[in-house]
Amino acid sequence: MLFNSYEFIFLFLPITFFIYFRLNSKYSSNHSKGFLVLSSLFFYSWWNVLYLPLILSSITFNFFIKHIMARNVGLAKRTWLYIGIVTNIGLLGLFKYTDFLFTNLNSAFDTNLPILNFALPLAISFFTFQQITYLVDSYKSDIGAHSFAEYALFVSFFPQLIAGPIVHHKEMMPQFLSDRNFALNHRNIAKGLFLFSIGLFKKVAIADTFSVWVNAGFSNPTALNFLESWMASLSFSFQVYFDFSGYTDMAIGAALLFNIKLPINFNSPYKAKSIKEFWRRWHITLSRFFRDYVYIPLGGNRHSEMRTCLILIVVFFLGGIWHGAGWNFIAWGALHGLGMVFQRIWRKLGIALPDLLAWFITFNFVNASLVIFRGQTLDHGLEILKSMAGFSNHSLNQQLYQFFSFREANLSFYELLSGIQGDITTCLWLLFGLSIILLFPNSNQIIKDFKLTYKTVIWSVVAFTGAIMSLNRVSEFIYFNF
Repeated sequence: MLFNSYEFIFLFLPITFFIYFRLNSKYSSNHSKGFLVLSSLFFYSWWNVLYLPLILSSITFNFFIKHIMARNVGLAKRTWLYIGIVTNIGLLGLFKYTDFLFTNLNSAFDTNLPILNFALPLAISFFTFQQITYLVDSYKSDIGAHSFAEYALFVSFFPQLIAGPIVHHKEMMPQFLSDRNFALNHRNIAKGLFLFSIGLFKKVAIADTFSVWVNAGFSNPTALNFLESWMASLSFSFQVYFDFSGYTDMAIGAALLFNIKLPINFNSPYKAKSIKEFWRRWHITLSRFFRDYVYIPLGGNRHSEMRTCLILIVVFFLGGIWHGAGWNFIAWGALHGLGMVFQRIWRKLGIALPDLLAWFITFNFVNASLVIFRGQTLDHGLEILKSMAGFSNHSLNQQLYQFFSFREANLSFYELLSGIQGDITTCLWLLFGLSIILLFPNSNQIIKDFKLTYKTVIWSVVAFTGAIMSLNRVSEFIYFNF
């Protein structure tokens, strides 16, 4: 079930909301939490009920491991932690990376390993990492006893189940146990509906508009000229921005309806003036996971500069392959790892760039790397980058000269951008997207000082109505694929 679907917006969300608070008022919080678990599992299994046994088995296994660790100390406790981590990563690897590994082994060594064609279970990357954090935190300190229902709710809570944020138990468990969160909070409801409406508009009215030019351009990269390749790449950069930003707003907004505050996961990353700052703003909870559970345990910056740089490359390699089993994802992660290393070296030189230049370099680096990320294959992404660098086989100079000198009256922007099915509106949408990203406050800033006024009500209604009017096709969020 998609956030941007009629079933979710007009059936699942309002029905779950009203029954949840009805159970709170008439019975007990245990009844309402149990209902919310069942609702979240129903939400998860909507796509494919065969996913349900997998997530239930994963929840049960990790709950079991946590309680075994609580009864042990020393080597035995550490052994059970390793069993838990290896099993979680093994399950993720089985479904996500087996075919990729076998395909490459067959190609490299001329073997005939069977391709299993496993369907990637929805959200497995997210709920696996979230449960690893729970086990590691349980090993490090006593995080208290939680019932199976409370733990299941921590893992499966539907607003953050499919594409994050990846939350810590300390961020969620106290909220699930707080008595004041079981009563209706009209301020949270107003904020939640406002955020959900804004996020829905970002997704269906903005991100999905860019997707038309993205899909056309990336489906035939060798046919793109210089201008088309730049338009396709920028369109994807803006598509993934508004897609993920919209999802984050909708997730936080939906959770607020139930008085649950999810951590900020997206904070205007395209305003960043360095790669390091970019990763402090983009998918914040994923960056936090790799920092706390990979980078620091491997040594972080506590050793030599060379070792720190190698650790950074390893971390971003893992971050790349976490996004998907493909060489394009590995190359994307490696590029960002090298970008982080280069930034460390540059900082050692003590040369400060003007803010505008630093932003320009960072944005274009991110944009170029996203071409690799989006390409159907690594070669496809490199083909588009080649066109962006001016090495396309398609001459654009004569067309541009004719267009701007008005010697060819019939030559239009449509002909210049036919490879991405674009026209002058593509350029206008790109300017519109860039203006929103750079000139306006983001959702986190708006909601921080939120007041229920006629203005906010009008904004909510306009955004929601505009989104519903644009809701004419099924469109998954990009991060649902990871």
